[in-house]
Amino acid sequence: MARRTKKQWKDMSAGGRAGVVIMGAFDLALKILAWRDLARRPAEQVRGPKFVWFLGTFVNTFGPIGYFLFGRKRPEIPPTHH
Repeated sequence: MARRTKKQWKDMSAGGRAGVVIMGAFDLALKILAWRDLARRPAEQVRGPKFVWFLGTFVNTFGPIGYFLFGRKRPEIPPTHH
């Protein structure tokens, strides 16, 4: 069985390098947006401890996505009367 080695940056194609840079920028942007939202959002509007969600944002790209999907409480919209 052949052993697989990690591809070095110098061995990657220009498209592969661009993909890595774009995905890295996307991941960092998601983390920054999640951190900013956590800092500004009152604790009552977060499901669970804010510190735990902050730590969770460090889990790949799935951490910030999980925070945006499951960590924030949706604001209650009062019923309208016509």
